[in-house]
Amino acid sequence: MITVTLNRTEFEYDIHSLIKAFFPKEDVEIYYTREAGAEEKNVACTKHTVEKEDETPNHFEIHYGENEITIVWKEQSVSFPVDFADRTEVKNALKENLYKLLEKGTGHGLPWGTLTGIRPTKIPMKLLEEGRTEQEIAAYMKETYLASEEKTNLSIAIAKRERELLSRLDYQNGYSLYIGIPFCPSTCLYCSFTSYPLGAWKAQVDKYLDALEKELDFVAAKCYHKKLNSIYIGGGTPTTLEPYQLDRLIRKIRCSFDLSDCLEFTVEAGRPDSITEEKLKVLRNHGISRISINPQTMKQETLDIIGRHHTVEQTVESFRLARKLGFDNINMDLIMGLPEEDIEDVRHTMEMLKELDPDNITIHSLAIKRAARLNIYKERYERMQMVNTQEHMELCAQYCEQMGLSPYYLYRQKGMAGNMENVGYAKPGKAGVYNILIMEEKQNIVACGAGASTKKVLPDGRIDRCENVKDVGQYIARIDEMLGRKQKLFAEW
Repeated sequence: MITVTLNRTEFEYDIHSLIKAFFPKEDVEIYYTREAGAEEKNVACTKHTVEKEDETPNHFEIHYGENEITIVWKEQSVSFPVDFADRTEVKNALKENLYKLLEKGTGHGLPWGTLTGIRPTKIPMKLLEEGRTEQEIAAYMKETYLASEEKTNLSIAIAKRERELLSRLDYQNGYSLYIGIPFCPSTCLYCSFTSYPLGAWKAQVDKYLDALEKELDFVAAKCYHKKLNSIYIGGGTPTTLEPYQLDRLIRKIRCSFDLSDCLEFTVEAGRPDSITEEKLKVLRNHGISRISINPQTMKQETLDIIGRHHTVEQTVESFRLARKLGFDNINMDLIMGLPEEDIEDVRHTMEMLKELDPDNITIHSLAIKRAARLNIYKERYERMQMVNTQEHMELCAQYCEQMGLSPYYLYRQKGMAGNMENVGYAKPGKAGVYNILIMEEKQNIVACGAGASTKKVLPDGRIDRCENVKDVGQYIARIDEMLGRKQKLFAEW
C-alpha cells in the first residue's frame, strides 16, 4: 500500500497515475488533511481526511503553499515555486518534480516520462499543426514531459502519418459510425469490455438486432446530410452472429446509409473460434475486405490460461481461409505481457505472423482493468510472470519493419504492462482510418449498440459524449431512451 496526503483537492488524478506507473502492483490511496476540507470530486482514488501525517514507509506528503509546492517522500523532499493562476504549468511542474523524486528513489525512469494520458500523439500533432519542426517538438517532449528519445521519435513519426491519412477527411461535414455487437464465445481473462457469453444470450440476439436497427434508422435519418467516412463493426465479437444475422445487419447498413464517401468498412472477426467460411462469404458478398483475426499470442498454453477457446491452428486456418476468399486487408492483434510469456514466446509469435504476412498488426500492452477477471481474482494469478519491456516492443517493431509494416497509430491505457503503449502497424495503403479517428477525436463518431459511446466534437475541440446502457436486456427495453439521448446530443447538428 502506498499513501499520499494532500492539503488541497487538486491534481489528485495526475499524482495517483504517476505514482501508480512507478509502482504498478501497489494500491495507491489519497488522503486529505483537515485543511483540504470536505469537497467531493470524481477521482480515481480513495478519499479520507486525516489529522496527521501517515507514518507508513511508502507515504508521500504533498503540500500546496501560497506560491510553492513541497513534496516529501521517505527522507527526500523538494520544493519549487508555482503560479497557481496557470493550472497547466502547475500540473507540469508538479509532475516533473514528483517524477524526478520517484526516479531517484526507485533507480529507474519511465519510457514516457510524466505522460500519463492515453493519447501521446496529440502533443506532436498539435505542434506540427502550429508549424513546429521535428527538432523543436522533440526538445519540447523531452523538456516538458521527460519522455525518452525512442518514445518521442515514435510519437512524432506516427503524428506525421496520422496527419497525412486524416487529410482526406472532411471534419466539418463528415462522421464515422461504430456498431457494437456485445457477444463473445467466452470472456477473456484480461477483458473488461461490454461483452456477454453468446451461449447465455443466443435467444436474445435477434431482439438485440431489432433494437440496433431502430437506432441505425434514427442515425441515418439524423445524419442524412453528412458524409459517412468510415464504418467499424466491433464488440465483443461480431462474428458470433449467425451468417443470416450478419447478412441482415450489413444489408440494413447498406440500405439505410449513403456509402459513397465511405473510405473504409471494417468488421472485427476477432476470435478464430467464431469464424466460418459461410460468415466470411457473407462479408465478401457485401464488399467488405477489412477484417481482424486476433490471435493475441501464438502460444497455446497462454491461450488456455487467458480463456481464449481456440487453438493456434484455428488462427492459421481462419487467416488462410480469409485470404483464399479475397480479404486483402487483415489485421491481427497481439498482447505483450500476457501470463507466463517471455521474450522467446513473443519471437515465436512474430515468426508465425511473418509467415502469414497480415496487412496490419496491432501490438497491445496488457492493461489490467478493475473489471477484468485477472484483477478480480488476482490472488490466483499473482505468481504468474507478466512482463512487458522496451525489448518486447522493439522486437515486435523490428519484425513489423521486416514485413513492410510502418507504425501509424498509438495510444496508451492506465495500468499498462511495463508502462508501454499500443501501436498499430500497417502496409502502405492499409492503415485503419477509424483507429486514428477514435484516438485523435477530430471527427464526430456516432456509436450504436449496447455500451456504445457517441462522441461529438465541439467547435472549441472539447468532446461531448452520449452513452448507451451496457446491459443488453436494458438496451433492448430502453432503446427509445437511447434515441432520446442522441437526439439531445445532436439537436443542432
